[in-house]
Amino acid sequence: MTDTRIAFIGLGLIGGSIARGLKRFDPHITIMAYARSREKLEHARQEGTIDVILSGIGEELRSCHMVFLCTPVEYNAAYLDRLRPYLGPRTLVTDVGSTKSDIHSHVIRLGMEEVFVGGHPMAGSEKTGYEHSSDRLLENAYYIITPTAKSRQEDVDRLVAVASAIGSIPIVLDYGSHDQITAAISHLPHIVASTLVNLVRDQDREDRLMNRLAAGGFKDITRIASSSPTMWEQICMTNRENLSQMLRLYMDSLGAVLARLEEGDTNGIYELFETSKAYRDTLADKPKGSVEPEYSFTVDIADEVGSISTLSVILAAGGISIKNIGINHNRERGEGALKIDFYDREAMEKAWERLKKYHYELF
Repeated sequence: MTDTRIAFIGLGLIGGSIARGLKRFDPHITIMAYARSREKLEHARQEGTIDVILSGIGEELRSCHMVFLCTPVEYNAAYLDRLRPYLGPRTLVTDVGSTKSDIHSHVIRLGMEEVFVGGHPMAGSEKTGYEHSSDRLLENAYYIITPTAKSRQEDVDRLVAVASAIGSIPIVLDYGSHDQITAAISHLPHIVASTLVNLVRDQDREDRLMNRLAAGGFKDITRIASSSPTMWEQICMTNRENLSQMLRLYMDSLGAVLARLEEGDTNGIYELFETSKAYRDTLADKPKGSVEPEYSFTVDIADEVGSISTLSVILAAGGISIKNIGINHNRERGEGALKIDFYDREAMEKAWERLKKYHYELF
């Protein structure tokens, strides 16, 4: 990787994670950042994530090799025009937005196709903000790279190098295809999750029994409904043509299911679950991209006083840090009763070996 001076406009979950990942890859890379919250920038500098706090869009950017636009998608386009006067001869501009056609249309309108290569790291969380960023959030996540019609191959390769440096898996794709694909696998699921949550909210009883009993499968498929409303409103509006098409197709499929139910079509309902299971089973249990990398396993333990404390002491004695530990309420696949999350693969594997020695049953 040859780019050693990199600026970030916006330093939230994704921007912060890229910056952290680059510092992990090479601590000598100079990271500059501008954001609305000076307090968060000061915190990032104290942590060593960034080296220079920018007061705005200005001359300091001229020395940068690469500028990342990491603000909400509607704001990224506005920053393009402000950036243009301060681009150096080697400066490459990129973004991390979840939709690409909108930003590319602005790039074309501004005549910036030769200095822009789009990007979309396909990872994240329902949590937002720099405080939730991680140097490993994008590890093993797909990083979609969308060149313009005038992008030079060497500039595409520069962004590929950045994605590889932070542990992501780069895929070069035209921006139109990107938006069609993400409308189906990312944007539509957020609408489905949010509408399902609202349906249950509206149909809940006065004693809120639906709310109390909602667990397992319901929580699994609606987790993403806790994401930022502002961010997802902007994503939907900047990809509304593709999303509208997918939503119509989905509504048609729901209509077909309704008809089968009302007709008592047993074979039709069975086919729904059979075909969906067959395709879903082709997906990896821990897919690359779209979610934070998960380092966890479950443990079968007795429901008795002190059992969790004993397990924690065993791990602590081995110098193993636990990220999170909790009861596994959804055990449809036969997992253990206790789920343990770790910060990295090394800690997870060390914990697995240690608990095996103590004859715990692990999943």
